[in-house]
Amino acid sequence: MTNTALKLPNYDDILGLPSNLVGEIINGRLEAQPRPAPKHALTSSALGGELFYPFQKRGGTNGWWILDEPELHIDGHILVPDLAGWRKKRMPKLPDTAWFEMAPDWICEILSPATTKIDRNEKMPIYASLKVQYLWLIDPLLQTLEVYRLQEGHWLLEDNLKDDDTVCVVPFSEHSFSLSNLWE
Repeated sequence: MTNTALKLPNYDDILGLPSNLVGEIINGRLEAQPRPAPKHALTSSALGGELFYPFQKRGGTNGWWILDEPELHIDGHILVPDLAGWRKKRMPKLPDTAWFEMAPDWICEILSPATTKIDRNEKMPIYASLKVQYLWLIDPLLQTLEVYRLQEGHWLLEDNLKDDDTVCVVPFSEHSFSLSNLWE
């Protein structure tokens, strides 16, 4: 009987995926998902638009870096959240690499039928272990926003918004907008 060594996935496996897939290494497994569907992409783009001017452009050195689909290489994981933000006082300039090795302060995952289980059951605990302070889960089909804050290593649900509720929540509570701005 021959023992075959288990080959763990690596970055080359992600680079070898077809261009229509987003690859991540989560808990030692390669996960590949199709590029976001139009409603998912619209929600992500609209949220980035809502946050860009007040927090990145106008925020100066006290502001944020808000990025679409940044690649995180942290603690053996390669993760690609839909949006992430770093406070500029923690990360004064962007890295020269194509990825980030510093955990964000805020992450937003746009849920879809293909990603919800992974986002909730696998990535949420990883984000907590990385000490990401805030996590938003947005479902464009149900038109909901769940706002979480990390407390003692666990996610605490701060707010649960739906439809056209006013969004004025952590960590961006200085700015408000209608949740319906994120829908088609």
